[in-house]
Amino acid sequence: MAGIFTVSLVRRLAWHVRRVRKQFGGRVFRPLLIALVAVVLFAAVGITVAEKEVTYRSFGKSLYWAITTALGQGDSSYAAGPWGWTISWLLALFGVAMLATVTGAIVGFVIDFLMKEGQGMGAATYEGHILVCGWNGTARELIREFRSDDYKAKVVLIHEAERNPAGDGVYYVRGDATNGEDLERAGVTEAAAAVICPADASNEADMRSILVVLAIESLAPTVRTVVEVNNPAHLEHFRRANVDEVLVTSRLASHLLARTAMYPGLGALVTDIVSGGEGSELYRIILPDEYAGLTIDGLSSRLRSEHEATLLAVARDGTTFSNPRSDFILERGDHAVVVAESLGRLAPLESGGLA
Repeated sequence: MAGIFTVSLVRRLAWHVRRVRKQFGGRVFRPLLIALVAVVLFAAVGITVAEKEVTYRSFGKSLYWAITTALGQGDSSYAAGPWGWTISWLLALFGVAMLATVTGAIVGFVIDFLMKEGQGMGAATYEGHILVCGWNGTARELIREFRSDDYKAKVVLIHEAERNPAGDGVYYVRGDATNGEDLERAGVTEAAAAVICPADASNEADMRSILVVLAIESLAPTVRTVVEVNNPAHLEHFRRANVDEVLVTSRLASHLLARTAMYPGLGALVTDIVSGGEGSELYRIILPDEYAGLTIDGLSSRLRSEHEATLLAVARDGTTFSNPRSDFILERGDHAVVVAESLGRLAPLESGGLA
């Protein structure tokens, strides 16, 4: 955080101001403002008529005196007679009352802001963030992964619980991920991607995940949706809901176990690459236009010599070509999936993930 008042914090404060103004503005603040203006004008007219020459210039000075007196900064020598003193005292008392009222309103707003934010009743104001819908073991590990140094994306969690289960560093929205208003509070329209995690391993949890996908698609069809699926038989239903990517954790685990049984050490290698731990990790990068026309062998050679990265696949127009043939020619806009120690090693190449 560069400073106390970040853009996100200011936007969240503005959201709470609009909420409070919508609830109380017409009934509280408008009468208070009208009363303040009326008392200041009455005092300015009264002291002008009682002690000063009745002119526009004199009234202007009296108005300035009345305003500063109400704020506790008035010139006490301006009132020279009994009527002036009386008006000055009454105006000073009114100013103290007004100051106490305004201070109380500000303190009340700050307390309300902190309480609402702590209870997950605020609104996320990020842009390009990851929206995590639901909480389970996968969501916990996912957020832990995003907290690693190479990932700069902000994370918003929407879940129905009294406290934020993700802890510090994750903005928490208490709500229902199938509810449009709660999704808007979570900033779904400004999110880069939404990850839907089922509450448990039941079929009912999959059905609820489909409802979450439908709600997100109706509000923000451009947001990329990634869903953890319990039952592989439900994949067709998720595709009908226009989900972008699905991950069947049980199927993935069984495939990895089978490969590890046949090829010792493979499981540990794959886990290390995708877990964000020590050693190399998996990245997707945007290939610069100058790479267009290179062969796969040429690209692989440049990545190894310039960035110490190993090429795994090339992505083009939504299709990923894993282990492409040697006669595969790169085109403008292609992405590459590589294994490297860090994003810093890949610089100045740009990440093809979240901005």
